[in-house]
Amino acid sequence: MSYGIYIGRNHTADGHAWLAGYGDEPSSHWLEIAERAEHAPDTTITVGVGPGADLPGQRSEIPQAPRTARHLRVSYSYYLGVPAPITNGGLNEHGVAVRDIWSSSRPELIAMTPADQTGPNYSDLARIVLERARTAREGVDLIAALICEHGYSDYGGNSHMIADPDEAWVVIQFSGGKGLWVAERLGPDDIRASRPGYVGVVPTEPDARILYPEHFISTAVDLSWFDPEAGSFDVNAVYGDGKGPWEGAAWVEDEMRKRAASETKITREDVFWSISTSVLTGDTAGYGQVVPLIHPPFAELRMMWHAAVGPVTAPLIPVFMGQRSIPDEYACHRYLTTGESARFLDCRKQVAVPDTVSQVAQGVEVSGSAVYQFKRLMHLAFQDEALLQQTWDHWRHMEQGLAQEVPQVLKSAVILLQAGEIDLARRLLTRESQAWLKDALDDCNALVDAGLTVLRQSERLNRGGPPISPKQLW
Repeated sequence: MSYGIYIGRNHTADGHAWLAGYGDEPSSHWLEIAERAEHAPDTTITVGVGPGADLPGQRSEIPQAPRTARHLRVSYSYYLGVPAPITNGGLNEHGVAVRDIWSSSRPELIAMTPADQTGPNYSDLARIVLERARTAREGVDLIAALICEHGYSDYGGNSHMIADPDEAWVVIQFSGGKGLWVAERLGPDDIRASRPGYVGVVPTEPDARILYPEHFISTAVDLSWFDPEAGSFDVNAVYGDGKGPWEGAAWVEDEMRKRAASETKITREDVFWSISTSVLTGDTAGYGQVVPLIHPPFAELRMMWHAAVGPVTAPLIPVFMGQRSIPDEYACHRYLTTGESARFLDCRKQVAVPDTVSQVAQGVEVSGSAVYQFKRLMHLAFQDEALLQQTWDHWRHMEQGLAQEVPQVLKSAVILLQAGEIDLARRLLTRESQAWLKDALDDCNALVDAGLTVLRQSERLNRGGPPISPKQLW
């Protein structure tokens, strides 16, 4: 389960579109930079799911692209048996952003899914789009071609939001092993929240706004799920769960349309609010991600705002395409990483049982885990309304300050890039982003220490009752 929201540029105060969201997974999460790479002609990648997945399948090899793009992404270690590392998307150097969002297929399609299904899974598709797509439409075409040629390994239905500065697409992939998918174009006048991903009524002939494979309508007719004489084809009713958008998605779309109609239109703060509000965001939100969809003068200047956990109690911090690295604290730690409970930072059993050795670098593990610390803050704040408000105010103030600093950093980087000083520009971007990420963690630690002291001294720590959290619409 995940959440994504697209805001078309005609609704925004700064004149560009936004893509934001988070992933709902209980395992570890970490921020990473994937480098641009060249690949030999015979290089392949392993995709799909294995026999141990909730909907089992067979792993397979498909050709790698000759060249893959640099991109920023958040990875995690477990969801329904899908092999790790898993990603819900991110941003690549060409300005293509991806959000993965679950989308339930109708029960009959799930039951039809072959036990030996092969082809890319939802994470593979998100990663491949980040690696290869230069536009959002190209991302749609990549997914369509991969499903047609290699199949699709699913866990019950899924979707992606793929966006660039000019447009976005909602792409639904259906269960059943029948190669069914549909894509709907979103433009500058659209506001769309996905949770789950959905597409409603579509024409029975593809057009510029709606894409699907040739057998999309005929398959529904053959299965007696659609009468061609009925006229309209409701994708969610025919192939999905029939529920349409959830209450929370409808609520946030309505809230954003109200703000779009205001004199100031939708601001950066509004976009941040849409994935930070406690009405939608709690412990299940594993991280936060907001991408301003723009074409800067240099690819190194592309950026996304990243929160280590759900941004209801964590700040969104700028991360740049051109930076060299991220702090160890935001990398993969053993905390909540699937499989690490049976592994050691010790190689004595490596020859006999290789899987007993931790997959986390020892030098990284000795650093503090940002995810762990921000989760501590979340669950302290959820036990005390005053601390929750204080935490919210503190992070929103930090974000406002960063929004004022970013233009100056980008201006300095442009001067360096125009002078051909690429290494110096990357050093600048790395230094600034790392400093901001570390400052946020330092503040988090201070809030944790203060909040824990207050709740402990007042004997208000929830030691035995059900978890306390704000009421959500989901």
